[in-house]
Amino acid sequence: MLHLRYFVAVAEELNFSAAARGLHMATSPLSQRIRDLERELDRRLFERDTHSVTLTPAGEALLPLARDVLEQFNSIPWRLREATRSGRATVFMGIPAGLHPRLRERVSDLTERAADWCELLRWPGTTKALVGGVHEGRLALALARMPVSDPALGLLHVMSERLGAVVPADQFAGRDSLALADLGDLAFIVAPHEIRSAYFDQLDGEMSARGIRKRIKLTDSDYGGIAELVSSGMAFYFSILNPDNPMRGYVMENTTVLPITDFKPTLNTVLIWRRDRADGGDLAGLVTAAREVFAESLHI
Repeated sequence: MLHLRYFVAVAEELNFSAAARGLHMATSPLSQRIRDLERELDRRLFERDTHSVTLTPAGEALLPLARDVLEQFNSIPWRLREATRSGRATVFMGIPAGLHPRLRERVSDLTERAADWCELLRWPGTTKALVGGVHEGRLALALARMPVSDPALGLLHVMSERLGAVVPADQFAGRDSLALADLGDLAFIVAPHEIRSAYFDQLDGEMSARGIRKRIKLTDSDYGGIAELVSSGMAFYFSILNPDNPMRGYVMENTTVLPITDFKPTLNTVLIWRRDRADGGDLAGLVTAAREVFAESLHI
């Protein structure tokens, strides 16, 4: 099972280093496990060179089989709980950082609606951790930031939030907006891997494509550290424009958040669940209630 899990991680990333980081292991032993699997199956699964990693035809054939086996294996805990459960269950709903108060209200509504058949508790985490938790059955549901591409999960769009540039206030005094060209002298902050979502990786690529080349890469900090760099006048980042969002709590002295006139990034939040647990599974009632509570998508 571990070898299949390692294979799927590399197949999805097509990068041994990135897959190793996601698995919290070193690259060398991950490469060795893949070689062990290739020997056991007597098939080469990846073509590797110094610049790229690609799946061989055997690797492409194995990927859907491995995903199916892992999904079945990961479903054992919740299937066992369902088979042996008596009384009201306790389940968890994943909550990302900076969740808008209006979505929190809906989570509370869902908790009350589901109270007759389960105790719904909240579990914090990054989008990557929450997606993994739902996939593996540790979380019943989660609110997560797009993009989410796991085919085992059902998705319902629940909120779009416009982003603005977090910039040094003294350099943009009197401004109520800015253009991307105004950011040319500032470095874009690349947040630590542990706290940034895949969407911010997309923003990083978008900034490069639009000519903003300077970068400051943080490896051991949080959103407070990002705000410190912006306040110092060295860099910029992105945050929610709406002042009601808790993420605005990281805006500090000599920082301000301004809309960008020629670039309008949007952070999308979705409700996610495992399809097999919703379609006649142990969470059918909860997911149905959740889809009703979150039916109206919000645009902030």
